[in-house]
Amino acid sequence: MNHSTSLSAPPRRTRRIVLGGLAVLGVAGVAFLVRRPLMMAAPACMAGRWHGCFDTFNGPLLMMLVGLPLAALVVWALGRRRRAAGVTSAWRMSLAEVGMVYGTVPLVWMTLIPGPEAGVVPGRVILIPLRDLLTILADGGPRTLTGQVVGNLLVLAALGFCAPMRFSALASVPRILALGAGCSVLIETAQYVLRLDRVSSVDDVLVNAAGAVLAALASRHWWRTTAEVPSPPASPRTGRRSCVSDTHTSAIVCADLGFTHARTDR
Repeated sequence: MNHSTSLSAPPRRTRRIVLGGLAVLGVAGVAFLVRRPLMMAAPACMAGRWHGCFDTFNGPLLMMLVGLPLAALVVWALGRRRRAAGVTSAWRMSLAEVGMVYGTVPLVWMTLIPGPEAGVVPGRVILIPLRDLLTILADGGPRTLTGQVVGNLLVLAALGFCAPMRFSALASVPRILALGAGCSVLIETAQYVLRLDRVSSVDDVLVNAAGAVLAALASRHWWRTTAEVPSPPASPRTGRRSCVSDTHTSAIVCADLGFTHARTDR
């Protein structure tokens, strides 16, 4: 057993290194593509000024890139602490927790940035599917529509990617869809209630939820597919019984651990 474990360790370690390198290259590529708009917000952000930094789309994105080393440090600290405590999947849990927060909060912040007439114009609601997207296409053209759709797909993508990795109760597509739709409804409601001069649209809910589901499917290989459930009594045997629940099939599989027969003669 030890020999087979040692043989499987190097490929797993190599795979982690490759995935980490690809992630770094992906972040670097995105930063290169959006370097010009990000640099427009850099002076205000570095000077700590609210206007011109956090009330623009470029500012939160810039701060996300700048804060990546700190987020990596938090993942490392949580992973080391959990591993020292003997927690299984310590690194995956830590990465998922930090990823959910770090990849979602700034994008949600961007959806709540007030428009130029915030507090003046009443809230606007569009409940007819595709009507808002068709309006954007007619007013701004395909390029504006593409930017709108891509942006909405990314709002809850980190949540959809990381949540089923961290919580086994969310390791299914319908539950991620419900989570994404629920969070998006809260965002759209906040836009309306706070009168942010933004349109609360059912299309945003649909695209946000779709982004969460697509991201969840991309991380399906790392989902927590089993969860411990209360062990039923092992009768007529004594001893411990370990049970796990498969979230895909809803089946419960039990195994007896170190049991002994305890039947009495009648």
